[in-house]
Amino acid sequence: MELAISPYWLAVMFFFVALLYSSVGLGGGSSYTALMAIFGASTLVIPMISLSLNLFVSSIGSFNFIRNRHARIKLILPFLISSIPMAYLGGSLKLPKEIFYWILLTSLFFVALRIYFWQNTTIKLNLNQNGKILFSLIAGSILGLIAGIVGIGGGIYLVPLIIIMGLGTAKEAAACGAIFIWLNSFAGLASRLQYNSIDLTAYLPLIIAAMAGGTLGSFMGALKLSPKTMERLLGATVIIAIAFLTRKVIIL
Repeated sequence: MELAISPYWLAVMFFFVALLYSSVGLGGGSSYTALMAIFGASTLVIPMISLSLNLFVSSIGSFNFIRNRHARIKLILPFLISSIPMAYLGGSLKLPKEIFYWILLTSLFFVALRIYFWQNTTIKLNLNQNGKILFSLIAGSILGLIAGIVGIGGGIYLVPLIIIMGLGTAKEAAACGAIFIWLNSFAGLASRLQYNSIDLTAYLPLIIAAMAGGTLGSFMGALKLSPKTMERLLGATVIIAIAFLTRKVIIL
């Protein structure tokens, strides 16, 4: 593992990333990816590690949110039907390093905008049940493709979309995000493993740290702290990642 930082320091960062992201139903794939990109990891390795960590973190989050009855199957199912095959397709695509970084940077900007500028924004959907299902299928396919390409689970897009469009509450969106991330990360990782393989033993400190942070964060998000509190903390983390990643993109 060739990095410009000790893997143990990176593991500490991953712990806090997993804690903040899992508290709002996210896996943290975008920030894992950003951190590894900032510290010099290969763009071949980055998506596979991020997707693997997403699986660990979102499995814990899914369990905690489902156990506390925040998940709504009718809400998440249409998104899953279209997103899973598209995530698999996206995972099979190989993009130039520059495009990979720009897509990642754009996703981080989206999260920051959602947290700091779109908190109270909702769009009324004047659709019947069939219209809502069609909308979810289309959105799911787009999100799944992006998730597979960048190597993230896709919940980073789905959770704010559900809230902005008024399809569910913050905790319902978080629960759907955790489930969405797990399944799409699995599909994207399965696709990538057909073409490449890595030895995860070298990344055990990162995996352990992400699991610990994901366990604590999802517990806090499901039971203790308000989503707005955790989102504000997440927003600060995202802005820091944007600053460092922008610098890296500029000097490429």
